[in-house]
Amino acid sequence: MRILVVEDEPKTLHAIQQGLEENLYEVDIAYDGLIARQLAMRNNYSLIITDIIMPGLNGFVLSRELRQSGIQTPILMLTALGETEDKVNGFDSGADQYLVKPFQFVELLARVRSLTKRGSSTLMTHQTLKFEGLEMNLDTKVVTRDEQVIELTAREFTLLEYMMRNQGRVLSKVQLAENVWDIGFDTGTNFVEVYINYLRKKIDKNFDTKLIHTVFGMGYVLKKE
Repeated sequence: MRILVVEDEPKTLHAIQQGLEENLYEVDIAYDGLIARQLAMRNNYSLIITDIIMPGLNGFVLSRELRQSGIQTPILMLTALGETEDKVNGFDSGADQYLVKPFQFVELLARVRSLTKRGSSTLMTHQTLKFEGLEMNLDTKVVTRDEQVIELTAREFTLLEYMMRNQGRVLSKVQLAENVWDIGFDTGTNFVEVYINYLRKKIDKNFDTKLIHTVFGMGYVLKKE
């Protein structure tokens, strides 16, 4: 099982990483919330363990944004903030469990086992990305907007999935070429623009609110204006 650990204190981070790897978990690490969000959007983790107070995005915001993106990976908040209000904020933002520092690793490991076991069945029934009435089921490959089914080709589906996993972020043509087509971008071609236009005709054309926008000279972004 693959776990993402987010912690800005190197000693704590590497201690958790070492302990989990000794128990045969595969571990990715991040020192701030922005990197963690990027990793969580791109990878399928069995569990995310995150601190709250950290650079970039704090744990509350990170958890909330992942849930809004349709990511249902179990989240364990690991923090020194132990007041009842902090715990309530954690659960409200989408956390599944909350463990206060200092802690015994054996307790952390027990919670990891519980959450990864529960998360394995949860992920099977929650493979859906959502954004402003747009819904993408990753299991059935069905896309709808305001409950209207939208027919997409395989490549269009992959492009839209990447944009939904990175909603609100400006994505360059290079990023799209590398992550959707898995090739380097040739400035002499316009295939990215072509597929963006294909998506616009299907996703935006018959709706009042446009979701796919061009940021001139920089790329494209999925957002609500």
